[in-house]
Amino acid sequence: MNNNNQANLDVGNYQHIECQIHDGVAKLTLNRAEKHNAFDEVMINEMITAITHFDQDSHCQVLILNANGKNFSAGADLNWMRKQAKMDFEQNLADANELAKLMHCLDKFSKPTIALVNGAAFGGALGLICCCDIAIANQRASFCLSEVKLGLIPAVISPYVVRAMGNRQSRRYMLTAERFSAEVALTHQVIHEINDDLDAAAKPFIDAFKANSPQGMAWAKSLISHLEDGEIDDATLAYTSEQIARIRVSDEGQEGLNAFFEKRSPAWQHPRANAQGAK
Repeated sequence: MNNNNQANLDVGNYQHIECQIHDGVAKLTLNRAEKHNAFDEVMINEMITAITHFDQDSHCQVLILNANGKNFSAGADLNWMRKQAKMDFEQNLADANELAKLMHCLDKFSKPTIALVNGAAFGGALGLICCCDIAIANQRASFCLSEVKLGLIPAVISPYVVRAMGNRQSRRYMLTAERFSAEVALTHQVIHEINDDLDAAAKPFIDAFKANSPQGMAWAKSLISHLEDGEIDDATLAYTSEQIARIRVSDEGQEGLNAFFEKRSPAWQHPRANAQGAK
């Protein structure tokens, strides 16, 4: 990665994705348009590598997940599925663990993530969308959990899909394998907004994220994850009290509070490129 505000992440080394970062915004683009961005073991490995890199890259403030071509992703690649059909249990388990690792890496990404969904998003692609903090789709977008048509189940993506859609709607769409529209996806909390200009729709979110405390957002994501079971007991009360106490005394917490009282902008709102761009 170049040490400035615009750089590429080994773009030439990837077969099925494109990666770039500009002004704090990293983009991971699915790049198999001729295959409707269907993913296989190569794409999964490349995405894990890129997501891990961006998570550790101090230049990255926001991650955008998007796709080239007419469709976001058709789900699993047919040739990959043929390989799976010939694998034994242990081989299939190792293969499934890699997809599970991808979903986990994206879901636990320490910075804000935005999925921009163009066209169809089937199977595992729906899992990727539900792992992102914000999801925006165009009017053409359609969604499908089609696994049961093949005698399979959407197992690896199910924790994220059920969390987004809820148990009741997940039962319907996982059992029927019916295709549903962007409007239905919006109603069922798979996406947050419908807009045919995906980049323009993402900009207010990007601007908001870049104005916020990086540590605050990372800790907020961790907090939400910790509270997913919905149980409010003594342990929950102790955890939340400890978290706010710790962040208040942290360097970034102190900077945010002092900036507020001193009526100035906090340090994280000053573009990092100011110091680096002159090099």
